Amino acid sequence: LPLMRKFVLDNGVRVVMERMSTLKSVAIGLWINIGTRDEAKGQEGLSHFLEHMMFKGTRRRSASQISKEIDSLGGEMNAFTTHESTVFYVKVLDQQINQAVDLLTDLFHHSRFTPKEIEREKQVVLEEIGTVRDDPEDFVQELHAHHVMRGHPLGRSILGSPSTMKRIGRRDLLEYVQARYYPGKLVVSVAGNFNTKTLLPLLNRSFGKWKPASLKNIVPPSRNPPSLRTGTFVHPKQLAQTHVCFGLPGIPVNHPSRYATHTLNALFGGGVSSRLFQEIREKRGLAYSIYSQLSCFSDSGTLTIYAATGAKELGELVDVVRREVKKLQSRGPASQELDRTKNQLKGTLMLGLEGTYGRMNKLAKDEISQGRYVSLKEMLSEIDKISRVQIQNVAQDLLNVEELTMTALGPVPRSSFSG
Repeated sequence: LPLMRKFVLDNGVRVVMERMSTLKSVAIGLWINIGTRDEAKGQEGLSHFLEHMMFKGTRRRSASQISKEIDSLGGEMNAFTTHESTVFYVKVLDQQINQAVDLLTDLFHHSRFTPKEIEREKQVVLEEIGTVRDDPEDFVQELHAHHVMRGHPLGRSILGSPSTMKRIGRRDLLEYVQARYYPGKLVVSVAGNFNTKTLLPLLNRSFGKWKPASLKNIVPPSRNPPSLRTGTFVHPKQLAQTHVCFGLPGIPVNHPSRYATHTLNALFGGGVSSRLFQEIREKRGLAYSIYSQLSCFSDSGTLTIYAATGAKELGELVDVVRREVKKLQSRGPASQELDRTKNQLKGTLMLGLEGTYGRMNKLAKDEISQGRYVSLKEMLSEIDKISRVQIQNVAQDLLNVEELTMTALGPVPRSSFSG
């Protein structure tokens, strides 16, 4: 039998499975392809709040029973929300699989959303929003996304805002689930040690019979790519350092040159041997923290550089970042540097797929973004093929200094952003 298999349940729910028979654990994820970008005006933060509320009591289990059961499994049960998906997952020992599926099924289908729990959990999410705002590194990135994608749902905070959180009620949650959660949007992803012959019928009983309460209430999301904005945005705040983001256009998750773009990002600011880290931290001591990251969505993406520096050093830091961008465009990488980056990427990829959680994540993402399984062998061979010319071409396409958007939080001398 192939290790990786895909099944479609009676109602259209997709199941992707990968057996890893040498392990003693299994990870199961419910991936709903609905996230923050699918919320209407006034619903900001609803996907994330719903993810919290799924753990707050069902018809059969109270919130504290759910917590105790998770702990007694000795495993991990959690959830997370992104701009495009909401995910509930468990990771347990293989012999606990039936109990884990029962728990997931109960939370997913039978959460009660009682008004008392809703009010209590709102406080928790308001604290979470406060935590982000207290952390300048997180907060500047949130502000930056808002400026770059102004008015677009991808530019919103996943947590919503205090004002929208306070307004959310039980009816909002129920209506959102009825409108957005339906079988065509669900992917069940399983990786680890399991028996397909017993697990598949169990998943079919749990999720294959699921039908939305009313088909007429379903509202499939309509997604449109954002148009990215340029400019300089300054948020003065009394902090010891200035936290700054530089933004450039990125690529959608399925872009033909995605492997080259991820390599470019790693080489430019993805690790301690990257150009930005070496030039800005090691050579000049301008920042303790500096890195670049790619955010890839189904139809668009961004490349963001983050750094924290002293107010006096900010001007020099901005100059160095601009210079490094231009350098990569005009010359591309040295072959030794490219080989090192490719090895770094391959290592990160392989280490990330050693455990059941990493595999479960990858299976679901492949299914949602590409509709097919992408083997590790295929990914490694794509990375091997990347040439210096390709990296330079991607740098010329994406890294346009004229399109650099800057967001700064902290003490900001006006002169820092001239040029």
